[in-house]
Amino acid sequence: MSSVFQAPYPVNLDLSGRRVLVVGGGEVAARKVAGLLRAGAVVTVVAPDAVAAIAEDPDVRWHQRSYRRGEVASYRLAITATDDPSVNRQVARDGEAANVLVNSADDPANCSFILPAVVRRGDLQLTVSTNGRSPAFATWARRRLEETFTDAHAAVLELSSEVREEVKATN
Repeated sequence: MSSVFQAPYPVNLDLSGRRVLVVGGGEVAARKVAGLLRAGAVVTVVAPDAVAAIAEDPDVRWHQRSYRRGEVASYRLAITATDDPSVNRQVARDGEAANVLVNSADDPANCSFILPAVVRRGDLQLTVSTNGRSPAFATWARRRLEETFTDAHAAVLELSSEVREEVKATN
């Protein structure tokens, strides 16, 4: 784990039906949970307390307690969103030992991957990463992309996809 990745490898993960752990129950955790659910992940949250978006979501399994050392090993991926650096560090260590990828919100030293800022327009997904160096800059760039790319671009993508399938079918 490093505070800045030398040359990160960009990738989109298929989390459909995959078990993902989120450690933390605040607003940041809730945003991470929402994105994971949108990706089809099976989300478990471990936190003594949780905001309503987590606690009341029937699609989230919430364990109302603190993280237990080593429990990350039961998951494909983990995200920490706590205000406790020692918890983030423990999850990162446990993840490293179990070959589970871990992201720690705003704590690149305890990450084995970083999450980019994202703009979605239908199936069009645009991401911005600063390699963990400046989330504020990534947010600024994401806002510019949101202004530039509209639902019309998603419609163009849909049309070009249909044309591609027709061309493939004739070959």
